[in-house]
Amino acid sequence: MNVATTLTGVDAPVIAVDGTAGSGKSSVSKGVASALGLRYLDTGGMYRAVTLWMLDHGVDVSDAEAIAAVANEPTIGSSTDPRVPQITLDGRDVSEEIRTPRVTAAVAAVAAVPAVRQAMAVRQRAVAAAARASGEGLIAEGRDIGTVVLPDADVKLFLTADPDVRAARRAAEDGARGHGGHVASTAADLARRDAADSGRATSPLRQADDAVVIDASYDSLADVIARALAVIQERTGDRR
Repeated sequence: MNVATTLTGVDAPVIAVDGTAGSGKSSVSKGVASALGLRYLDTGGMYRAVTLWMLDHGVDVSDAEAIAAVANEPTIGSSTDPRVPQITLDGRDVSEEIRTPRVTAAVAAVAAVPAVRQAMAVRQRAVAAAARASGEGLIAEGRDIGTVVLPDADVKLFLTADPDVRAARRAAEDGARGHGGHVASTAADLARRDAADSGRATSPLRQADDAVVIDASYDSLADVIARALAVIQERTGDRR
C-alpha cells in the first residue's frame, strides 16, 4: 500500500524532525520522505555550506561580527529530492566537502551567529512554503525546525539516541568518507556540538512541546522509519 494515500487529512504536510547530532535524523527523514512522496530538506547541510563559504573566504569563524557582516552573501542551494540530496554553494556541488573535519570543527560557531540563523530560516521557510504550495509537502530536519523555523508544522518529531551509539554511527560515516572514523574522538566532538547547540542564545536545540520523541538507539533504521510513519499517520490522518 502507498502510505501517502493514508494521509487524507492534510494536503502536502510539512513535517519537522529535530534531534541531536548522530541520532539518525537524516536517514530517517529521507526514508520517511521517500515513503510518503515528500520533499526533503537538510538544514544542517545548509549551515555547513555557509561555514565552508566563511572558511574559503578567510572569515574568522571565531568572530561573530565578521560572520554576521557577510551572512547573506553565500548562495546556498538544496536539492529536495530525498533520493539524491545535494547541497550547492554559489552553484557548486559541495555535498561531500561540507562533511570534512575542517567544516565540522567550525560549523557550531558559525551556526550560533544570529544573523546566519535568520538568513537560513528565511530560506528554509521559503522551501517549505513552496513544497506545500506545489502539493508535495516536505520533511525538514535540523536542530530548531519544530521550535523556530516551522513552529506550525503538521507533525514534529524529536530523535534521540544513546551517546555511544551516536558516536559509533558518526564515526562509521566519517570513516566511509575517509575522514578518520575514531569513535572516542567522535564522541568528544559530538558532546561539544551538543553543548554548543543546546547552549547557544539564538535558536538553541530544544524539543518542541508538541513533538513526539523517538529513541533511535537500538532499532534498525527500517523500524525507526516505520515508527515515524506511524506517528505521522496518527497525527495527520484524523484531521479534516
